Amino acid sequence: MPASIDSGDTAWLLISAALVLLMVPGLALFYGGMVRVMSSLNMLMMSFVCLAVVTVVWIAYGYSLAFGPDAGAGLIGGLHYAGMGNIVPGSASGSTPTFVFAGFQLMFAIITAALLSGAIADRARFGTWIVFVAAWVTLVYAPVAHWVFTPDGWIAAHLRILDLAGGTVVEINSGASGLALALVLGPRLGFRSEPMRPHNMPLVVLGAGLLWFGWFGFNAGSALAANASAGIAFFNTQAAAAAGVAGWLVVERLRDGKATTLGAASGAVAGLVGITPSCGSVNPMGALAIGAIAGVACGYAVTLKQKLGYDDSLDVAGVHGVGGLCGTVLIGLLATATVTGGPRGLLFGGGPSLLGRQALAAVTVAMFSFTVTWLLATLLQKTIGFRAAPADERGGLDLVVHGETAYDLGPSTSGGGVHFGAPATSPQRTPVQG
Repeated sequence: MPASIDSGDTAWLLISAALVLLMVPGLALFYGGMVRVMSSLNMLMMSFVCLAVVTVVWIAYGYSLAFGPDAGAGLIGGLHYAGMGNIVPGSASGSTPTFVFAGFQLMFAIITAALLSGAIADRARFGTWIVFVAAWVTLVYAPVAHWVFTPDGWIAAHLRILDLAGGTVVEINSGASGLALALVLGPRLGFRSEPMRPHNMPLVVLGAGLLWFGWFGFNAGSALAANASAGIAFFNTQAAAAAGVAGWLVVERLRDGKATTLGAASGAVAGLVGITPSCGSVNPMGALAIGAIAGVACGYAVTLKQKLGYDDSLDVAGVHGVGGLCGTVLIGLLATATVTGGPRGLLFGGGPSLLGRQALAAVTVAMFSFTVTWLLATLLQKTIGFRAAPADERGGLDLVVHGETAYDLGPSTSGGGVHFGAPATSPQRTPVQG
């Protein structure tokens, strides 16, 4: 083993990569439980297929575009590592083998692409979704990852922001892209006029639990070593998730008079989203503050679609976009030198510079992601078609696209009007997302 490769760091990064991969089926269950029964399998498949599509793209050229030597101006990597060429098993990235680092970053790309499916639940053509995922990773994810995660990227080199685990690359990126997708495809049939409650809350809670579990690898693994930075990121992740639950439930109790299971699951994810960029920059009290703020902000943000008329079905923008924005910008207020080793937020004696740089990076990534995704989705809609046919949407995509149903319980399961797990007397709730 080369002297630069540390076996402990390598083992930790391998475990972290596996934890992040587990988030994909966790997300599939989370999303699958939140949609109506007639398209629940389609929702599972939209997440699961990302494991295959993104892996192929990543090996062919995606890793090289994101992490290869800069091709100019800090905007994109070149093709030096296309096909994973010019990398041998003994190659090192920091203290771990390059293949381990590339695999860890692959899991980030997969889960980020899968997140977008929640914005267009119940109404997208599955074949077009596969094409979209491949193109989106190429045109949106890889450039943003290069900007933020590589030393030569223009955001890393010039703005010098703090973003340990991808508040910009994963959260703001997916939130802005999800909003663009929702606008291009338009609202579901019956949006704002028909009940669209989650059909299986136990699946939602199970999915949220798997996401929470996997997020420790997501955040603490981003230290890329088994060290003190991983330790504080791990602890802060737990603190923020707990505070996110509390923040969301307070919003529900004040707004609706009830604290729901769906709200608890969504609040946990909101807190986890908020701490993603900041887990390596704040102390535990800062993590509690960020989690609570994200829980409250996202709890209110998800109601905007009803007021404004856009159908971000499972609230990708409301949770990932808003939560990622909160976590990224709040670093400029709450970062502490005891954790960062230098940079400080405004409330800890630092000037406004860090706050301004964090905000500029957040807005820039959001604008880029929204614009390119909107153009890509519009192109696909006008050429091969992205929105499912109305008859297919009404009948449910599970049978039409996949020839299957989620629950083989008799003739009633083939219809689109069955809502398992939603009591007839329960108030209408629009599913929220994590």
